[in-house]
Amino acid sequence: MENIIKQLQNYTVLCVEDEDGIRKRLVNTLKYYFRGVYEAKNGEDGYYLYNEYKPDLIITDIEMPNKSGISLVEDIRKKDIDTLVIMVTAYSNEEYLLELINLNINQYILKPVNSDSLLNGIIKAFGKRLKEIIPFHKDLYFDMEQRELFYKEQLIPLRKRDKEFLLLLHRNRNVVVTYDLIEEYLWRDKSMSITALKTFIKEFRKRIPIEIITNKPQEGYKLINF
Repeated sequence: MENIIKQLQNYTVLCVEDEDGIRKRLVNTLKYYFRGVYEAKNGEDGYYLYNEYKPDLIITDIEMPNKSGISLVEDIRKKDIDTLVIMVTAYSNEEYLLELINLNINQYILKPVNSDSLLNGIIKAFGKRLKEIIPFHKDLYFDMEQRELFYKEQLIPLRKRDKEFLLLLHRNRNVVVTYDLIEEYLWRDKSMSITALKTFIKEFRKRIPIEIITNKPQEGYKLINF
């Protein structure tokens, strides 16, 4: 979850809500997640800010003066089907929600909105745009969905045992991964000789573009803290 929240900081959001108190609370929460947060008190102002800033996500109430949330989204969808939209609604009946789906709404959140429902709705709206990744360095990360390692967005070919070792290191990132633990998880029912381990580590280090592990003599290996 920490990695997903960090990725949200690459995006911007527009919050459209006519009730000042609710909008203020939403905006304060959104500022924690997003790089840029814009706010509007009705659909008319929201449409102006959408054209001005082209946010990645729009979170809008439905019932608002001057221009409703539905009218706002209808105008946006005439020329833009890519911007993500979350509707905040007090209604949960199927017929009403189907109407929202027909507007290419990415997600809806039922009122009253709390921090958990807001974050869950945002994550669902972004879907696969957010990667479940494990960072080992600012340029090196493991994509859990693809089960692949990337360095500066380039794929690093690894063997199955290399990937298992990376995940083992991550799960034990604050402690030393002992030789016994390595044998248990990587060699399983087979016996691991010191020679075999040294050969594996040597080849592992060759495949990883930067040094990410350090040896603790007589103990095992530990991730380097960058």
